[in-house]
Amino acid sequence: MAKSQATFMKKQLEKNKQKKKEDKQQRKQERQQNSTGGDLDNMLAYVNEFGELTDTPPDKK
Repeated sequence: MAKSQATFMKKQLEKNKQKKKEDKQQRKQERQQNSTGGDLDNMLAYVNEFGELTDTPPDKK
């Protein structure tokens, strides 16, 4: 006797779920490896006397 179509579909759905999970894990690892870091110095922005955003701190006068 042949296996039912429902059993085949269950296996296919489970296989698709597993593939999606592996792809998601792989993308997560790639993001972590290509990350430039998240330290505070990279995230700070300063406003100069002209009201423009810069990444260098203002001079203390």
